[in-house]
Amino acid sequence: MIPSNDPAAVVQRQLDAFNARDLDALLATYADDAQMFEHPAKLLASGTVAFRERYAARFQEPGLHATLLSRTVMGNLVVDHEEVIRRFPEGPGKIELLMIYEVQNGRIAKAWSIAGAKTLDKRP
Repeated sequence: MIPSNDPAAVVQRQLDAFNARDLDALLATYADDAQMFEHPAKLLASGTVAFRERYAARFQEPGLHATLLSRTVMGNLVVDHEEVIRRFPEGPGKIELLMIYEVQNGRIAKAWSIAGAKTLDKRP
């Protein structure tokens, strides 16, 4: 079965690959020259090599998992509201993220992240 180029399907494959920590599957959802920004314009990664390094490091975090809270699609733009369990330098916790994806030709061309509330796990 050929994967759908529908923007929501592309972004869902990206989220599924992220949660599976499948680096190759995740990178396959991004264009070779994709760019990721901290909204509005702080460049975090550009191109496959930078994305590979960024996600390979992130995938080393124990307990890493993103939960989709809501998704809005308008044309080739997909906006996900997520809660991500992470290991921060100050300890384990979670963060709310708003992720905006621009999908072109069946792959993510640009992505922007907006960080919301971060909460650390309570220590016993």
